[in-house]
Amino acid sequence: THTHRANYMMDEQTEADPPMVEQVALTVSTTDDPTLPVLTIRVWVLGLGSCILLATVNAFFAFRTQPLNISAAFATLATLPLGKFMAANLPQRVIHIPFTKGSWSFSLNPGPFNVKEHVLIAVFGSAGAAFGYGDAFALHLVAIIKVFYKMKI
Repeated sequence: THTHRANYMMDEQTEADPPMVEQVALTVSTTDDPTLPVLTIRVWVLGLGSCILLATVNAFFAFRTQPLNISAAFATLATLPLGKFMAANLPQRVIHIPFTKGSWSFSLNPGPFNVKEHVLIAVFGSAGAAFGYGDAFALHLVAIIKVFYKMKI
């Protein structure tokens, strides 16, 4: 019956409604550019910043009667102009990591802000957004022990 259901769903699709894979292929590039820098200073600064900010704000607002949740979409939307700003204004100086005999180095500005950096920042933001809104059970346990049982931890 599973095959019959799949065939039935394929029969219902019309020419005006292309299959989902084609819709994704029209929107997202199917090729990868391995030369694009990924773990840049922009990713770490904006990613960790959005993760910490969203986790802190969501944990703070989780204690309200009507909790307010700031989603990861906020970090995704807010960091795009910040990433482009950093790409335009950071110097292209190369920093060498000490005690690595010159083998480890990174650039403050490796080039234009790219989609791979933006996706990684969105992943960082998603991790922070999930923290305060129901997923941080340990935070609630600490609050219960301190407030209701008046114990010091």
